[in-house]
Amino acid sequence: MALRTFNTLAIAAILGMSVNVQADSSKPAGSGPNPYSDCGIGAALFSNTGWAAVTSNVIWDLGSTAITSATASPETCSGKNIKTALFIRDTYTQLVEESAAGDGMHLKTALNLVECGEAQQSSAIQAVRGEMGAALSNVDYQGKTHLEKSADFYNVINKAAATHCSV
Repeated sequence: MALRTFNTLAIAAILGMSVNVQADSSKPAGSGPNPYSDCGIGAALFSNTGWAAVTSNVIWDLGSTAITSATASPETCSGKNIKTALFIRDTYTQLVEESAAGDGMHLKTALNLVECGEAQQSSAIQAVRGEMGAALSNVDYQGKTHLEKSADFYNVINKAAATHCSV
């Protein structure tokens, strides 16, 4: 009975959320990523199995993260961005420590994932170090969840790569 109620609520939530999705009129309908199979945690875990990605996204958070990423930033639904986000989430503590030190294997791996060449990594690391130092000293930062902190680091890495690396 509980599973049936959960499934009904999940379907109702998905249908309710889909009403708020706005189409990008500059592209033909259906040309963007499918939020349930191409985005979110489901796509990261089950990139080659669409039904499993959909199921995972619905179970994880009723698909809201997948829908948000597909509508607000569809470019994040690609494999490279998902791999980078998962790597940062899984190694966040090491990345912060290495950023403070100014060097480290995890930090270089994250920069490689965003296609920052070895020759430009030194300047990118200095940018990451500065931004993360400022973020960590912010009073509100310690109250953030692990996922929020990881998302902040993801944005810092991407900004550093865009500014200091020829991607």
